[in-house]
Amino acid sequence: MSAIGNLTRELGKLPGVGTKTALRLAYHLVKGARGDTRRLARALEDVADRVHPCPRCGNYCEAELCQVCQDPSRDQEIICVVEEAYEVGAIERAGRYKGLFHVLGGRLSPLDGIGPEKLNIAGLIERLEGAGTPAREVILATNASVEGEATAVYLERLLRTRKVRITRLARGIPVGSDLEYVDGTTIAEALAGRREM
Repeated sequence: MSAIGNLTRELGKLPGVGTKTALRLAYHLVKGARGDTRRLARALEDVADRVHPCPRCGNYCEAELCQVCQDPSRDQEIICVVEEAYEVGAIERAGRYKGLFHVLGGRLSPLDGIGPEKLNIAGLIERLEGAGTPAREVILATNASVEGEATAVYLERLLRTRKVRITRLARGIPVGSDLEYVDGTTIAEALAGRREM
């Protein structure tokens, strides 16, 4: 296979990158300055060599533990469970959450062959039952998709017998949106989660 064909095939494996986009990216890299292409290649090699999942929470890091797990000022008694590591950044950018995280590495999806054994659920149980500060709350921050909801329900049932408060991220109408354009499921979730003023 040609070098461009090989690069196109590899780029096409990235999420959200189809064959046409992969081919455009490959030709962009070939057309660009050789130094830019070499820097990109070095950055990819650097990530492959240095970045690994945190053994405690599953977030990606370069050190022995990720920055959140190393931070003694974080609330050690609250664990926010997310599907993927990039969701840690989304929650961190909000600037309000000061607890710990646990990354599942995906969500339950029987149609795709992803069952509980393929997720980092055993690591979560180990954290809850292990030595150290016991968690008083687990926040299930899975996505509002069918698979994300199924994952949250599975985890809630699994954790129900433990002495830990289990909460779920609130669902509702996004700030700045018009009710006219909000789907029925979102409106139903917002009505169910309404609170006193």
